[in-house]
Amino acid sequence: MEKTNSRQQTIYGLRPVIEALDGDTHIDRVLMLRDLSGPLAGELRAKIKAAGVPVQYVPAERLARLAAGNHQGVVATIAPVRYRDFTEFLEESASNALIVLLDHVTDVRNMGAIARTAECAGATALVVPDHGSAAINDDAVKTSSGALLRLPVCREQNLKTVVNVARQYGLQVVAATEKAAQLYTELDLRQPTLLIMGAEENGISPELLRMADHRAKLPMMGQVKSLNVSVAAGIFLYEALRQRGTEG
Repeated sequence: MEKTNSRQQTIYGLRPVIEALDGDTHIDRVLMLRDLSGPLAGELRAKIKAAGVPVQYVPAERLARLAAGNHQGVVATIAPVRYRDFTEFLEESASNALIVLLDHVTDVRNMGAIARTAECAGATALVVPDHGSAAINDDAVKTSSGALLRLPVCREQNLKTVVNVARQYGLQVVAATEKAAQLYTELDLRQPTLLIMGAEENGISPELLRMADHRAKLPMMGQVKSLNVSVAAGIFLYEALRQRGTEG
């Protein structure tokens, strides 16, 4: 029985998924039946926890759609990128950091577009939450024109922890929000910066807004009061590029 479905970029079956977690395969997330039992299921849960891979409990019908054979109650999706640890990344490159933190941006096209602009504008990394975010899959990579394969990506469990760690390493935390009084051009983006961009519908979460050192907005002249998040991210990132005086 074939254990890997290349078209869907999945691995299925208890032992194959365990072996993938033990090996060099970059697992994005694991989908499994909630009531899965037995020694191998217990071993699998321990491996998932140790690897810090997100797990999602789904009905058998969804697993059947993803797997071409006997999935044994578990399917793993393969990540096209290797995720970096945020703290380890900052230890290497905090001094010139321009990092984009996406607060639960769920649209794959927006994710890809932001990554493409971030890479073009000289951003040093992208941070996403491990739950409630658009999947970094082949569609996202394609939309990013391959930028997601070049730009370091950190997938973290707690975004508040990300903000706190960024501060510890000397980064200013900037929240892009229409609720701000300050304009984006009034920011000093020459400093090491963590730029927070919010979800398409709800914007940045109140907890992260409260943690920001600066809140900044884009000027609006029309009746529509907000921009698409990928467009807004591009404006902030190219203002940072302008201030930093980087020439291509």
